[in-house]
Amino acid sequence: MKKDMQETHADRDFESLPLTVITPNPDGKDYWSDLWRSRELLGLMVWRDIVVRYKQTAMGLSWALVRPLATMLVFSLVFGKLANLPSNGAPYALMVFAGLLPWLFFSAAFSDASNSVVGNANLVSKVYFPRLIIPLSSVLVGLVDFALAMLVYLVMSFFYGLSPGLHVLALPLFLLQLCLLILGCSLSIAALSVWYRDFRHLLPVVLQLGVYLSPVGFASTVVPEKWRLLYAFNPMVGIIDGFRWSLLGDTQPLRMNEIGISCLVTLLLLWSGLRFFRRSEHRFSDAI
Repeated sequence: MKKDMQETHADRDFESLPLTVITPNPDGKDYWSDLWRSRELLGLMVWRDIVVRYKQTAMGLSWALVRPLATMLVFSLVFGKLANLPSNGAPYALMVFAGLLPWLFFSAAFSDASNSVVGNANLVSKVYFPRLIIPLSSVLVGLVDFALAMLVYLVMSFFYGLSPGLHVLALPLFLLQLCLLILGCSLSIAALSVWYRDFRHLLPVVLQLGVYLSPVGFASTVVPEKWRLLYAFNPMVGIIDGFRWSLLGDTQPLRMNEIGISCLVTLLLLWSGLRFFRRSEHRFSDAI
């Protein structure tokens, strides 16, 4: 009799628990509330990835400084000294470094986030949580390297006597757009990589081409005027120009129509990436 009463109470307690429905609907309100409740898991994944990235390395976080410095030296030599391209009144090395800040963040975070779902296959196949946390954590991890590279830029700017002015107040807006662009681009690739592992080999090629199709080692003013509007459909053009304007001031011209195009393309990529990822994630555990 007592056992039957205990089972009855257990059944009532079970029935009182909230029902969680996992749905592929990208507009499901429960999904976004689950995402907010899982913010502690997001923090744990970010910390795990930061520790793993520099574990058993002799130089540790110094690697986050070596890459932008080495790339800046090569670009300054090739585009500044050999090609003798203009820098619009700013020191060429400083102009290149200001362009490298968003590009290196984009290339590293985009690559990591695109492979993040496959890289966490064991976790995805065993327990439910909003899968959006996985690529989002990769983007947040990239902010650590960005912050370190930003410190190096500030030291260089004081050395050249061209420290940031009031324009730097706009930098967080361009950084936010950059994070949204990385997330939007990586979500679709992360979902497709579950079924097609070819993207792991394709991404380095795309990023290698992208560094020359974006104004990283040169100012965007070298692009002929008749192609500038078409060139602006590369969203990194507006972001890199925005970073340079924020850090170097009026020495780097800023065209609002190109910034508008960049923001529009970023929002379009973010919307399509979120929608595709949400409609695909319920099949990840079966396909991965």
